[in-house]
Amino acid sequence: MNWSESAVRTAASEGDYGRVIELVRQAARLTQGQLGDACGMSQSAVSRLERRGQREYPMATLARIAHHLGIPLRLVGLADDGAPAKGGSGSETEDMQRRRDFLAGVAATAAAPVLGSVAPAHPDWGAGQAAVLRIATTAYRRMDATAPTRQLSETVQGHLRLIQTVAGPVKDAAARARLAAVGSEAASLAGWLSWDMADHGSARTWYGAAIKAAQRAGDPLLIAYQQGSLASFEVDSGNPAQGLSLIRGARRKLGPERPAIAAAWLSSLEAVAHATAGDERAADRALTSSAAEAARATETPPPWPWVFSFDERKVAAARVTCGARLGRPRWVHSSAVDASAALSSGHEKQRALLALDIAAGHMTAGHLDGAFALATRALETGIRLRSGRVVERARAFRRCYSSPTPPTVVRNFDEQMHDVYM
Repeated sequence: MNWSESAVRTAASEGDYGRVIELVRQAARLTQGQLGDACGMSQSAVSRLERRGQREYPMATLARIAHHLGIPLRLVGLADDGAPAKGGSGSETEDMQRRRDFLAGVAATAAAPVLGSVAPAHPDWGAGQAAVLRIATTAYRRMDATAPTRQLSETVQGHLRLIQTVAGPVKDAAARARLAAVGSEAASLAGWLSWDMADHGSARTWYGAAIKAAQRAGDPLLIAYQQGSLASFEVDSGNPAQGLSLIRGARRKLGPERPAIAAAWLSSLEAVAHATAGDERAADRALTSSAAEAARATETPPPWPWVFSFDERKVAAARVTCGARLGRPRWVHSSAVDASAALSSGHEKQRALLALDIAAGHMTAGHLDGAFALATRALETGIRLRSGRVVERARAFRRCYSSPTPPTVVRNFDEQMHDVYM
């Protein structure tokens, strides 16, 4: 959609936001009924909104529809966090706005395939505000696979502010609990993105906020998911004991009847934590348990709050990571099929991190050319997507090799790493 189109800009400048929505809806080839279904409204309510003219509009409804259609908030009269800073250049502001508009538009597109799967995943949510906001969060989580982290982080934090705005006036306890769950998911994504930017202080703050919001929501599955997410962060930050404690707490929260995907995921996190602490036998036991649970996890699509499935590829990836941290190349190379399956993930950042783990296994085994070839490709991904986590992992990989006369493949890696600032 061209936001500079005269009809859209004229309607926005006149305060006829219903006309803006109508023009964008028609350009997207959606009927009023389809837009209403996606945003928790009836067809007649959408029709009345589009005919509202220059009268006042409910802000929450405008925000909900704008997020679904990818309309810049300024075009429907809402505050836009992309406003120019005092003294800022117009070109920089326009460039930032274009990036935000692009991300919002892609989020709306990415949300479309999951619209049908949202309601069955958590049937009590219906099609109200929480369900619509959660669609946007799910879309942003999927976008993390390929979107530059810093740009996506700005958009997600704006999404969090919208959730807070929507939740503020809500009095009904059940509705507040649902919105708290949505806020928990969004805060967890903000934590993940901060982690990816190597901003560990902000990551801990966001993960803590995600756990508190999950507790307000009163959902044990969500609480366990957020505790496991924080555990993964702590383990990766070099705190395996704290990570293991969080994993044990998550298991207690879920009890013995936990879903197979939750059990498989927590066991994989436990394996990496033990490997980080240097306990090979405990890591191997946890991996065996994770594989058994993954074989039972047949849910398609994965149950809320998971966005991606957990299968044998994820277990293979965890084994590769464990092998890299234990310095056991036989774990990394135990099965070429497993390694290739693990590398088939469509999540570019995760694939780059896994490639660096495999590269570490190659280097431990003395296969220098293969190791640095893999690491160089992973570093290219980290730079392109501005992933501080990938770049820092690449730096850690490089520190494991030293030679007064490094070969060409190492010098090429060093040239690429030189002057990288995320």
